[in-house]
Amino acid sequence: MRAFVTGGSGFVGKHLIAALREQGHTVRALGRSEAAQNEVRLAGAEPVPGDLSDVEVLKRGMEGCEIVFHSAAYVKSWGPREAFFEANVRGTENVLEAARGAGVKRLIHVSTEAVLVDGSPLVNVDETRPLPEKPIGNYPATKNAAERLVLSVNSPEFTTIAMRPRFVWGKGDNALLPNIIQAVKSGKFRWFNGGHYKTSTCHVANCVEGLLLAAEKGVGGQAYFLTDGEPADFRDFITAMLKTQGVTPGRGTIPFGLAMGLASVSEVLWNFLSLPGSPPVTRAEVLLVGQEVTVSDAKARRELGYQGRMTREAGLREMEQAKP
Repeated sequence: MRAFVTGGSGFVGKHLIAALREQGHTVRALGRSEAAQNEVRLAGAEPVPGDLSDVEVLKRGMEGCEIVFHSAAYVKSWGPREAFFEANVRGTENVLEAARGAGVKRLIHVSTEAVLVDGSPLVNVDETRPLPEKPIGNYPATKNAAERLVLSVNSPEFTTIAMRPRFVWGKGDNALLPNIIQAVKSGKFRWFNGGHYKTSTCHVANCVEGLLLAAEKGVGGQAYFLTDGEPADFRDFITAMLKTQGVTPGRGTIPFGLAMGLASVSEVLWNFLSLPGSPPVTRAEVLLVGQEVTVSDAKARRELGYQGRMTREAGLREMEQAKP
């Protein structure tokens, strides 16, 4: 199989490329910068210089490929809506246009449980939960729009599937974990309501397992959640993850309601006064990590044969062994 990967220099993308190469597949991967091109080359892919804004570059890179994995996204807690829209919505439109123009047969889109964030609880939700019309936050809103686009163009000639891993983690995480560590070391980290509530998680190896299975068995026009299985206690899991890096999070806590109020006021101030940097916390952040967020991956297990082979215990051991 010949595959094309966007976001190949990212956490999920690099693991995906390595897994595809291990299975004997040929991989091309988009690289926006020389550094990104070097990253995908090291992971085992042929770099394709360019970015999501150039349909012709995308199309040339995809020519001869049977499948596209679209994992590139603008993942930030805060920023101009235009930046989120250009990368997550317009970029996805361009990927879809290029894939169809290149004759690609299947496209796997890396989505997220954040597409459902509208302020209501996400407790043991599955894929029957409708996508909200007005998600809270630029990242959830634009990823919601991107997933809608991907699934709307599914056809017998062009199979499109959305995969929703929740809370991707593991060795080599260059996004989520460094941000948590920075917050702890700067004294800004706080638990919400003490932190003891359930959360679903998805180790990067399990995420890749699901993506590969979707490429083989996924039903077009469908979304699938991916997790590590049974939920974990949020505070216990974050504490264990930080411990692998020699970091202790402390006991500071803030009530959920107060955090939501602070986030709402902060967003208004930052939006209307164009304050520099980012608000201390956003509503989307509080809703995604400040309360229970659990999803069911029963559909992926049933339809794809997904197992989630990497356990949390093994994943944490990997992180401990890889500690600098």
